[in-house]
Amino acid sequence: MDFIDKFFAKYSDEKLVRYFKFVAVAEAITCFFLYVIAIPLKRYFPEENFALIFIIIVGNIHGLFFTLYLILCLPIRKIFKWDDEDFVFALLAAFFPFATIWIEKKFTKMDRE
Repeated sequence: MDFIDKFFAKYSDEKLVRYFKFVAVAEAITCFFLYVIAIPLKRYFPEENFALIFIIIVGNIHGLFFTLYLILCLPIRKIFKWDDEDFVFALLAAFFPFATIWIEKKFTKMDRE
């Protein structure tokens, strides 16, 4: 995990926290678009290309933010000094819809000192 520390060392803590907050919210928003718009479109218009293209685009964007959230949890753990339980909870939150917003609100309010 030394390469991850080296990669994120060039960014300030404030910038990483800002990135984490943005990615957590973006992951939840793309999850909303995927579940509420893209999947029903594909369900009700299974033969239409626009539904297939929309679900592919939204699914790929959601996958990108999902992956970024999981990767950004590593430096954020050190910044906020999360214990193992909080870290695992933050990682598992990525697998539940809209839980990343709750993690962002709850755990990033912890004291950094």
